[in-house]
Amino acid sequence: MIELGYSLSNRFPDPPQTDYSSAGTRALRHDLFCGDVFLAVDGRELSTAWGWVPVLDFAWALCDIVEQLDRDPAGGRSSRLQTAALDFTESADLLRFSRRFNWVEIQADWVDEEPLTIRHPVLRHEARDFLQDLVADLVDMHEGLDRNAAVWELQSRFPRLPLQP
Repeated sequence: MIELGYSLSNRFPDPPQTDYSSAGTRALRHDLFCGDVFLAVDGRELSTAWGWVPVLDFAWALCDIVEQLDRDPAGGRSSRLQTAALDFTESADLLRFSRRFNWVEIQADWVDEEPLTIRHPVLRHEARDFLQDLVADLVDMHEGLDRNAAVWELQSRFPRLPLQP
């Protein structure tokens, strides 16, 4: 099973004058909600400890990547390797994803360990749950974010999904 989580940074707070209801996509993805993220599979963890990772962008990009890894018409029956990478804006480090058949390997450049391995449907389900939970948390913390059109679009683009066997 996979666990995804985040913490917001006290070192990089959002500007106090931010109007969350009208913040643009670029601000939402790159300038606001900085902190750290972690993901763990079967007790093995990959996490950042930088304090500046835009956590909403991480969740958004993770959902995008999961969909990119599912473009082969054969889906989970495909033996063709499908790859994608999540880059961190202020770093050269990448989180690399490789899918073959129905399995995804996740490797972080900043750790020297074997990749984490998880079934693609589980990753899709958990990534979307993480995104929806994160947005709900951020809406609770930031007045007006629930009225932001980019957030509405994001939530509708990646709705929660039932876990598929």
